[in-house]
Amino acid sequence: MDELSRAFLIPIIFCLFASMFVNNRIFTIATYVCIVLMYYRILSRNIPKRREENLKYLDFRYNLKREITKRRERFNQRKIYRFYHCPSCRQTVRVPKGHGKICITCPKCRTEFIKKS
Repeated sequence: MDELSRAFLIPIIFCLFASMFVNNRIFTIATYVCIVLMYYRILSRNIPKRREENLKYLDFRYNLKREITKRRERFNQRKIYRFYHCPSCRQTVRVPKGHGKICITCPKCRTEFIKKS
């Protein structure tokens, strides 16, 4: 059982609880579909294809966690720093707050632009 197959457990559990409290067949059908997909992946003999799917899922999960961490750090630093995007290369540049109008030099492309900090 790989990570993608384990990830199917989350919607299965959610749909099971939803079908217990809401009298709707959609959640029951969704539960069965997720269970069938999970077992299809587990019992499949096409191992290279399942490995490729799992690697895509792991890459997606890694990028999602990285983006969430980046946004959390940026949110925590919002009182101390201002964040701007370079007008030419769209690189995010962090500058300290409270210095008035300053000339910001992009570390990636060396473009200079003026912004209020």
